[in-house]
Amino acid sequence: MGSLLPLYIIIPLGTAFLTLIFGRWLHNLGKYLIIPAMLFLTGLTIYFVSQIPQTVVYRVGGFADVLNIPVAIFLVADGLTNILLLIISIVGLLVALYSLSYTKQYTGETKFYALFCLMLAGMYGVVIAGDIFNLFVFLEIASIASYTLVAFGIEKQQLEATFKYQVLGGVSSLIILSAIGFIYWTTGTLNLADIARQLPQVKSFQLFVSVLLIGGFGLKAALVPFHSWLPDAHSSAPSPISAMLSGVLIKAVGAYVIIRLFFNIFQINYQIAMTITVLGTLSMIVGVFLAIGQWDFKRLLAYHSISQMGYVVLGIGIGLLVLATGGQEKVAILAITGGLFHMLNHSIFKALLFLNAGSVEYRTGTRDLKRLGGLAEKMPITSGSSFVASMAISGIPPFNGFFSKVVIIFAAIQAGYYWLAFFAVVVSIVTLASFTKVQKYAFYGELPAKYENVKESPFGMSLSMTILAILCLIMSLLIIPGVREIFLKPAVDVLMDASKYSVKVIGL
Repeated sequence: MGSLLPLYIIIPLGTAFLTLIFGRWLHNLGKYLIIPAMLFLTGLTIYFVSQIPQTVVYRVGGFADVLNIPVAIFLVADGLTNILLLIISIVGLLVALYSLSYTKQYTGETKFYALFCLMLAGMYGVVIAGDIFNLFVFLEIASIASYTLVAFGIEKQQLEATFKYQVLGGVSSLIILSAIGFIYWTTGTLNLADIARQLPQVKSFQLFVSVLLIGGFGLKAALVPFHSWLPDAHSSAPSPISAMLSGVLIKAVGAYVIIRLFFNIFQINYQIAMTITVLGTLSMIVGVFLAIGQWDFKRLLAYHSISQMGYVVLGIGIGLLVLATGGQEKVAILAITGGLFHMLNHSIFKALLFLNAGSVEYRTGTRDLKRLGGLAEKMPITSGSSFVASMAISGIPPFNGFFSKVVIIFAAIQAGYYWLAFFAVVVSIVTLASFTKVQKYAFYGELPAKYENVKESPFGMSLSMTILAILCLIMSLLIIPGVREIFLKPAVDVLMDASKYSVKVIGL
């Protein structure tokens, strides 16, 4: 079973290279390859999820351990990994389907699909990497591909956005690489499980390296105050890429790594737990208040990405705080479950919202809400799916966002952090006000005369939006204990049994 893990790297990389090599003669090759590749990887992910709670390890190279130091490149899949694999695969497949029609407006379609596959390979690699250096390598692959895709339209705004993204991304990478250097200098190993076993019990060292890693990966996850690159990058990119950046990338190369490191690798301590919780709270509040005044559809969504990632990090942070202060384990489990649940939900409804914005811009040529209106009668699928996603992100039942937010709020109350629960409720109300504005100005009211001949988006785009809208309802079922045990419980168990990570991966 472990021998299947390299396919997550081989297939997207192979698809990218085949697209570039033969794409000059077969111009639609990328379109023909991307959907079968993503269907296969989605099926493979479902297979791995069905095998939970098993931890799967594959050694690339297969060298014997030397002096109890694992000498090989490890690929690892467990309950937490499976959630990210599921997010990348499902959103990646639907975004690829959406792109088949959307990218016809560009002359470099071949390069688009090659870069898209490289970004997927990088994200898959980050998630399954069992050593911190190769995690960094795959992070750079995903980042460099995303830098290029943000500027794919080669317009002034896109070039400016990608320049800012690259500069801050470079700073982030330098900070992360410095932290990796300190870890290797101290432990003599790069394997994550072995680092957890050998990391010295020196509080000052762990605190120093933790601050570097929070800064580096917090920038990748666009947490406040490291968020300044995200609104420009996500709003300027082609809409399928905006959906991948907000729906997947900031989770795979940012939030996931923070969660993995501070549960399974480093010792849980109060200072770091409080720092993560504060960053999550600030992101949740600042993001939503910056969003509500925006009139650019995609820029508004970009700020909401910051806010919604705040909910994810808040849930994880509360779980860390409860464990660090010796609180009730069931409260920590509830908080972590809420954070992971919202991470899954956000990947779906935020990807859908960016695809909605792309659909509107594709047909009208603008994303300025003040210049839109009355599109519901002309674009019923875009309008209907946008309404579903707007209710989901605002936390309105019976959509999925409601249940994950309620779990996080209940966890905050049970942990005694009443102000955090209050802020979470207020932010949800402001989010609803923001998306009420979106619905009013984009889809209702009077239809401008120039949009009289507007039609619904092409079939592939409409199908992707419809499936994501259905998922916004279906994923509410994760609140049911029997369903939750299949998807969320194995991930929570991995984080709660932090001491067993090394044993399960390297047997030491």
